[in-house]
This record gives sequence, C-alpha cells and structure tokens, in this order.
Amino acid sequence: MKLFHLKQPSFILLLLLAMACFFTACTKKNITPITTRYNVTGGTGTTTGIDTIKADSMASFNAPTALALDAAGNIYVADYGNNLIRKISTTGVVSTVAGNGNQGSLNGQGTASSFNGPTGLAVDASDNIFVADNNNNQIREISAAGLVSTVAGSDSIGAVDGIGAAAYFFGPTGVAVDASDNLYVTDAGNNLIRKVVVSTGAVSTLAGNTNPGAGNGKLLSSSFYNPTGIALDASGNIYVADLLNNLIREIQPHADTVFTLAGNADTTASINGTGTAAGFYYPNSVAVDASGNVYVSEYISNLIRKITPGGVVTTFAGSGAAGQADSTGTKATFNGPSGLAIDAAGNLYVADTYNNVIRKITPAGVVSTIAGNGVAGATNGRALSLKRHLNLHVAHKLTNRSLSSILIKKQRH
Repeated sequence: MKLFHLKQPSFILLLLLAMACFFTACTKKNITPITTRYNVTGGTGTTTGIDTIKADSMASFNAPTALALDAAGNIYVADYGNNLIRKISTTGVVSTVAGNGNQGSLNGQGTASSFNGPTGLAVDASDNIFVADNNNNQIREISAAGLVSTVAGSDSIGAVDGIGAAAYFFGPTGVAVDASDNLYVTDAGNNLIRKVVVSTGAVSTLAGNTNPGAGNGKLLSSSFYNPTGIALDASGNIYVADLLNNLIREIQPHADTVFTLAGNADTTASINGTGTAAGFYYPNSVAVDASGNVYVSEYISNLIRKITPGGVVTTFAGSGAAGQADSTGTKATFNGPSGLAIDAAGNLYVADTYNNVIRKITPAGVVSTIAGNGVAGATNGRALSLKRHLNLHVAHKLTNRSLSSILIKKQRH
C-alpha cells in the first residue's frame, strides 16, 4: 500500500471532512455485465451479446468525471466509479468501449482491459481515445479498433520524464490532444503540466516546477496547485483549471509563458467579473469553443462558468443549489459537475458526477439531461427512456467516493 503525507492547508482538511462517501478501494462493486449490448429494435434477440431488456430500459453511470467527442458527434465518458470507458452514440445508445469493471491496468481488446479511476479523456482525428488513468498513474490509449495499450507511465508515483513506462506521473487527471497527436496532461499530484508524444511515448515537463504555487512567467519557472482540467484552442494555447489556486491559467507554449486568464488565488468564491476581479470555487474542468470562449465547471458551487476572450467571467448555467433541474441558465441545477466537452455547434456537454448523468447546454443556455437514469450503475442501453418521462430533479449523491478525493491529490513527502 502506498502511503501519502497530507501537506494541504487546513481548509482542504475541512473540505475533505465535510464531504461524505469516501472511496474504499477494497469494496467490490456488483456491476451489470458490460458485454451486454442494447437491441435497438426492442425485441428479444437471440444473438450473443444482444440484451433482451425492454425498449425503455435506460443506461446508468457511476460517477462520470470526463467527456470527449469524436468528429461524428459520439460522446465518450470516463465512468470513474465503474472503471469503464463508455460511449453515447449519435443514435442515443450507451455501450462500453473498454474496461471490465474491475480496478486494474490490463491492456487488451475492449472489455478484456481494465482501468483504475479514469478521470480524463481526449479523442484524436483518427478516433483514438486517450485516457488519464488516474489511480494507475498512466496514460492509456484505446485505438479506433478498441485495442487498449499504455502510452506512458508506470504504476509507481513520481515526476520523472522519460519514454513509456520509464516516465512517472502522480495522479494524471486531465488530458488533451493536438493535431499532431501530442498529448497534454495535468499531472495533479506533481503540480505539473506534462507533454507526451504519442508516436514515441516520450514524456517531458511542459510547465510547472512540482512546488505548489500560482507563479506566472516562463513555462518551467511557473507553478500550479493541483491542476485538473485541460483544453486546447485552435491556436495551440492551453487552458488549465488550476483547482486549489481557484484560477484558470493559460499556457502559450510558443511564447514560453504562463499567465492567469481569470480568477484570484486569494478568493475562494464564485464571483463574476473581469480577469483577476473574478473568482472561482474549485474549478475542475475546462472546454474551449471555436470563438475562444472558455467554459469552466465548479464542482463545489454546482455552476458552469464562461470566460470570454476578453476575460469577462459570467455564470453560464446553474443556480448554485445541488439538484438536477433541466431549465435555462441559472434556473437549471447540477450536482458536482466535473467534466466538460464542446461540439462544433457550440453545445456544451457536462459530466454531472453526483447525479450520475450526462447533461447538455445549448449556446442559448438551455440545459437538458441526455443520458443516464440518475442511479449509480453500469447498465448499457438507451441513453434516455422512450416510453416515459422521468422526473430526475432529485440529486443522487456519489456512492463510492467523494469528488474531492477524486480530484485533490495529496502532495508527495
């Protein structure tokens, strides 16, 4: 067993104590067999692998924490509590892409593989899926054909640059991919931003110096404090949700610089404003649209925030109360949102972790639930019911681990 020494300030201890349902690694989950696939005709198919459940059966998730989209509009979900990578097709069917439901680091085809707490996803132009496999301290790849392999990292903790398994991470949490198939990883426990060349597995440190801080400036002299979410814009600029600093940072690799886009490290509150006059409350995921607007999820305040290219921060959706009300803008409610992805039309998708559902927000701010029945599970099937309207406005708390313990990595002694 690996032992850690907590070196966070006292408010983090209070946060951890205040949030219930801490994860127990030895607890075995009863998971619906992930080889089950939904028969879209709703019949009683006899073909192996086709489910015989009735047509209004709804899919379920267990603490979804990250999302990514492919060019066709399929949505991929890091289903953290189930240790699975799931897919929501454009036709509204949920299936399992990879993982057998057990904690592990097995490589192999589809459901013969295993993960341990996946928290980040990215999809390249060839439909390869990259996974920040948080508790394995590895970056994994799922090929377009469904073959799972390890790109970089070992199951040991460290901050070592190297090739493949000779490189070390500490709780890689978010991942983004550029047009050249370079990966950018938030190495949360090390307070670093790492770069991985997929073709060679070469890992290098892009920004940060392992010491927690909020320093701006040159890439390797800058500092972060438990960075989690990461996203790229069309120009190759990198945006980071700097969780424990309550900041949104921007990295411009071509200019060798890191700066604060919005937020104030001395403020832990959801405050609208411009630049450093704005405030965030533990931002954990970011997404960037084609116009350069940055969207931010705040899992404590249950809000989705928006930052314009000019640095103006507003509340895009969420009232701040925990719940699952579908509505418009601040009339809608979330419960621990922790993963964002955006499509070419500007629709924003949210992994609503504590509700165990996937939500959609249109550019006009209209919020709807697009997948999940709200109860923790690993059932494949239709994203939503065909035959009945479900009232999903009651928040379901995460049953296996608090989001704080998923996202906040204790510093190495």
